[in-house]
Amino acid sequence: MDFFNKVGKYALGSRLRLMTTMITDDASQIYELYGVDFVPKWFPVFFILTENREITITEIANEIGHSQPSVSKIVQEMITAGLVEENTQTVDKRRNIVTLTEKGTLISKIIETQCKDVEAAVEDLINESNHNLWAALEEWEFLLEQKSLFKRVTDQKKVRESKSVQIVPYEEKYQNAFKSLNEEWISTYFQMEEADYKALDNPSNYILDKGGKIFVALYENKAVGVCALIKLEDPEYDFELAKMAVSPVIQGKNIGWLLAQAVINAAEDLGASKLYLESNTILKPAINLYHKLGFKKIVGRPTPYKRSNIQMELIINNRI
Repeated sequence: MDFFNKVGKYALGSRLRLMTTMITDDASQIYELYGVDFVPKWFPVFFILTENREITITEIANEIGHSQPSVSKIVQEMITAGLVEENTQTVDKRRNIVTLTEKGTLISKIIETQCKDVEAAVEDLINESNHNLWAALEEWEFLLEQKSLFKRVTDQKKVRESKSVQIVPYEEKYQNAFKSLNEEWISTYFQMEEADYKALDNPSNYILDKGGKIFVALYENKAVGVCALIKLEDPEYDFELAKMAVSPVIQGKNIGWLLAQAVINAAEDLGASKLYLESNTILKPAINLYHKLGFKKIVGRPTPYKRSNIQMELIINNRI
């Protein structure tokens, strides 16, 4: 196992396949030991058929978690071996029932005895080991159903790449990026409006000089994302999170999350208790991000934007 010690957990799939091969090879020998001409991969389908139920290929596939074509292939192989037959002479002519033949029933009795010995052998193996692999497999299956390995790797990739992202305060040299990044997403989905031009053409006068802040995300020293904290003249909200934009060619690095966190922290430092934003539900990634940050939907506030169809607020003191 030196190879797996060198490669580490990256080779999880390869190691599991190797163990599967070892156990499958042993399983073939075990069937021979009991005088049964049987292919190990047939067992899940065969076991379901030993329960003497009227069942179709589709129902078997659903029950054992295999694809219907896979189960159909196994059933055909077992039909050829004389263990299984398909019965169309049922009350419901649309149901093609699969059942064991007399030979299959006879073999099932032998396999039933074999299974008792196999179960006892596996129990011995569990008792000899420091870790209960059977219980661990059940736990891993549950965890992977909740969040797949692909999603977990994707999240780790984001975390690693986000470490290369810098969030810096706005400077005049970033004005073109602030405008172009926002114009890009707004023009893609909507049309630029008067309120956009006010903020984007002169961010210093419209945002910074009024007590707001702008943050810029740098990746490899290039401005790839921006977000603003705009001071409001409003009795209910002191600040608005606005003008968030991330370059579409650099997304997937948690840049939106990092920018929003910078804005929220700045609002908190300035004594804000609530933060306001406007968006459009067509922007699903953005809406998901806001929900993840703790923003909740509100209604009934006036807006200068035609494209706005959702308004949200964050109670800063209540965020996790």
